[in-house]
Amino acid sequence: MIPSAIFFSLCLFSIAIFTLLLQRRYLPLRTTPEYLLLSTFLGLFLSSSIIVLVPIDLASSASSNLAITLPERALRVCWRISYWLCFILTWAILPLLLSYSDSGHRSPQKRLLDSLKANARYHMITLSLGSVGLFYFLFSNGFNFASVKGMLVAISYCYSLFLAIALMGHGLVAIPRNLLHAASIPGTLKRLRRSAPAAYDKVLESTTNLESVVAEVSALRNRRSTVAPEFQDWIDELLELASPPSTTISRPTIPNIITEEYLAALTARLKLCLHRRHRFQAAWNSLIQSAVDQQAILDSATTRRLVFSHPTRWSLLNPYTRHLYHFHLLPLLHYLMGALLAVASAMIILTELSHSYFPALAVIRYTVTPHGHLTFLSQLSAAFWIGYMCLSAYHSLSVIKVWGTHALVPRNTSGSSACFYASYAARLTVPLAYQFVSFLQEKEVVEKTVFYDFLGRLVNLTPLGEGFNDFFPCLILIPVAANLAGWWGKMGAWCGFGDGLGDDEEGEGGWVEGRDLIERETLGVRTGAAAVSGANRSGVNGGVNGGVNGGVNGSGGSGRRNYGSAGRAAGRTVGRERYRDNPAEEEEQEDEGLLGGWVHRVRNTVENVAGTVGTEAPRLWGQITEGAGERFGAATQGGQRPRWMG
Repeated sequence: MIPSAIFFSLCLFSIAIFTLLLQRRYLPLRTTPEYLLLSTFLGLFLSSSIIVLVPIDLASSASSNLAITLPERALRVCWRISYWLCFILTWAILPLLLSYSDSGHRSPQKRLLDSLKANARYHMITLSLGSVGLFYFLFSNGFNFASVKGMLVAISYCYSLFLAIALMGHGLVAIPRNLLHAASIPGTLKRLRRSAPAAYDKVLESTTNLESVVAEVSALRNRRSTVAPEFQDWIDELLELASPPSTTISRPTIPNIITEEYLAALTARLKLCLHRRHRFQAAWNSLIQSAVDQQAILDSATTRRLVFSHPTRWSLLNPYTRHLYHFHLLPLLHYLMGALLAVASAMIILTELSHSYFPALAVIRYTVTPHGHLTFLSQLSAAFWIGYMCLSAYHSLSVIKVWGTHALVPRNTSGSSACFYASYAARLTVPLAYQFVSFLQEKEVVEKTVFYDFLGRLVNLTPLGEGFNDFFPCLILIPVAANLAGWWGKMGAWCGFGDGLGDDEEGEGGWVEGRDLIERETLGVRTGAAAVSGANRSGVNGGVNGGVNGGVNGSGGSGRRNYGSAGRAAGRTVGRERYRDNPAEEEEQEDEGLLGGWVHRVRNTVENVAGTVGTEAPRLWGQITEGAGERFGAATQGGQRPRWMG
């Protein structure tokens, strides 16, 4: 049997490898500064290690010989490092680095000062709101260091628990539902087509916003010789980053006196527009590729051979086995995983509602301690429950688009977005882990854990904190019911978020328009958004700079709109004009009469069938269609024969 210390070390090593792979997936490692890589790694690694640390702490407090245990001293050191480092990362380091990355100043000193000012304002608001809690703690426990520390821990826990319950409730419904939806290949394709117009509109809007900022940067080229010498290099960097065209149509207004604050604000706006345009372009490319793959899987039902249009990493499957895997096995796995996770979500929701008032209904405790004692299987079960609760919250954090400025983009996530998600990963894990510990009814085991002595004692220091921890998780019904009933989209529309919450249901019209968009994109038609897709697939710097050039030049003829103010109808009007091959030619073809169009379609059908079976159409058929064309020519194009008749 592997010793407990070695097993724990192997678990930490596996978590570290997983964290590095996650960073490699979303961050450009070559261009990301080391301080961002280290801080985000610590935030993700420490929060993930808690998933392993809690089951070991439970077994160690129960003195179980059938589980992985560690000495109390080692556990206390691990908890001090994990909790307090997560606390500092969440409330100090990562927010500072987030604002530091968003700052438009050139010098590190001014970027740091700008970041300190932004975070000072945030913490002043937080402390002013928490002053009521401070007075309550001082009144209950007196003025001492333990009261102040308990107040900080309790306020941080309550705020994090509020976010964790809301996000986890949404994710407990969304993850099983997405798996069940993914089991239907036609349904997945239809959902992709339905979401295509909105994704395309966002690409157009982000490109239009980028054009306006690039035009403002281009206007600085003529003012370069009139500004202060320390600003000339700054303007050169902006021109290199934006790569504006030599001539621009628009003439933006710039101030008569170029100041440092103006250049800093312009730099911040340019970086934001670059990341937003690349984010929406990457989402559009991913949607197109997914739709093409789903269509290929559907088409393989007749030939039983599946060959994707893009090269696959794993070449172990031949076309026939690939068809079996994607058409038969993968949907079955989606059904099974969706059903199992739906049951797990129901068990978590029931336990959240009943563990304080009806402990017998807390079904999760029976999966962890079925016989009243902890074993290695109990630890695996506990790790699964904590991991699934955290995964549900993280999933909601990544898909709910309330935070519009932050998003995870493969290989090109901005530094501020990386700090944002790492800080919330560290912020959400601790309250969810403590919620799981409170599910267990073996109080003599729970209260002996280092985790309870470290956090639970401070949370339950006052009756208000203990009551909040027992009552507030019952509100998980609100996000669960909102997601099940589809209230998020309605609430987003009422609050002005548009389609920022929930799924985008657009009806049959959006599905047809999305199908046309995807078909024309896959046929190689240059659209305002797809003209820059090739440039964006290169590295970070090349992708950003090349993408700006392509996006600006490729959409220069479009009508300009402010981001978020035009609405979806205006975006689609521009989109429809862009993805049409030749509008005048299509309108000319639509003017064909009823009989002429019918002859056209019948002949095309027969020719396609003849080409499929490898034969030619009979000569008699050609004579019939020629005669029909001459007879109905006046009805089709004003006396002229159709173009397919020669």
